[in-house]
Amino acid sequence: MARTGFCDSKPLLDLHKKADERRAPLRTWANACGPIDRWQPVEVEESRMAPVKMETEHRWERRLSTQTSEGILLGFHEDSHSEADACMEEPVLLPPLGLQSLHSLQALVPSLLRHEVELALEKLDLIRDHTYAWDMFLDMMRTQTQNSLTNTDLPRHFTDATRAVLIDWLIQVHEMMHFQEETLYLSIHLLNHSLRLIKVTTSNLQLLGMVCLFVAAKKEECLLPEVSALCYLMDHTYTKHQLLRMERKVLCGLKFDLAYCSPQYFLVLLAAVARCSAKVVWMARYLLELSLLEGQCVTFLPVQLAGAALCLSRQVLQEPLTPEGEAAWCLASSVHVGSETALLRIMHILASAAAKAHTRETCASFIKFSSPETMQVSRHPGLKNDPGLPDMCS
Repeated sequence: MARTGFCDSKPLLDLHKKADERRAPLRTWANACGPIDRWQPVEVEESRMAPVKMETEHRWERRLSTQTSEGILLGFHEDSHSEADACMEEPVLLPPLGLQSLHSLQALVPSLLRHEVELALEKLDLIRDHTYAWDMFLDMMRTQTQNSLTNTDLPRHFTDATRAVLIDWLIQVHEMMHFQEETLYLSIHLLNHSLRLIKVTTSNLQLLGMVCLFVAAKKEECLLPEVSALCYLMDHTYTKHQLLRMERKVLCGLKFDLAYCSPQYFLVLLAAVARCSAKVVWMARYLLELSLLEGQCVTFLPVQLAGAALCLSRQVLQEPLTPEGEAAWCLASSVHVGSETALLRIMHILASAAAKAHTRETCASFIKFSSPETMQVSRHPGLKNDPGLPDMCS
């Protein structure tokens, strides 16, 4: 049998087994300290929704991306000539229910959103110094456009189906090694760019995927597997020398630029500001991971993907809203400064992917989020209502 890397006899790489039998086995040599899931939903006291003293002489400014035709970046700047009543742009991603308190909140949104973002970043342990929290958030919004892709075109001989099979396998390897979630998103980001920057043959596609995961782990993880262990996972199809040579090729092609603001950061931040429940967050995380397999999603910005996943999660679960929760969601929605058409398009893509996830061969994410630890969100009956699920996004 030819060793292409996608037809190996290892259970981890076998795409012909049943879904429940394809779960990646756990290895004893994985991270000794065990996974630290920093993406647990945050419980926030209701007192945090108290109105904050309005800071005058500020305004919101929409910035246009140089690589896309849609404005998505939200800035916060000093302006002594602006007034509070004119500083808030209309949010483009609204909650499924009517917002009775929208107009009354508009004057408070700039300073209130800043206060909530600072508290959420500190509570999520994404920042240690409260002083620079808002500056870091603005930097996240700015830098996400720097490495965005302008089109979904893949090199010759590669298809979206081939890419999906590779990413599905990487998700299994990532879960087996107990890596952090940002490692997975960074590795897929590196893979998407490497496919367009360096020349790689179909026979070396699996090697490229493993190298991208290895490079991402070097940036995000504390403990790393040995190179020989990575070769073992590929059934020794490639040697250590080939893996290290591909790593050098990838880093040179990327010019050692590994900076990336993961959509996972935006997801947990928006969920914390919007006071989302644990189940809503798990559902949004599942939908966001499904976007990794969809080639159409590579051109969207991280904040767009996170906002669409969170909004779709709320619509699927249909949890009742309290007045405080409705106001919190209104506040979080003000961050989604992008085209409503683009956000609805993402929701259509995610809804369609979720409806078919249990029938596809690339079902690693479906299995991963069907466990009790993830509240079995991938098996929620609302996700299988196709075409009903896409229809509610229109």
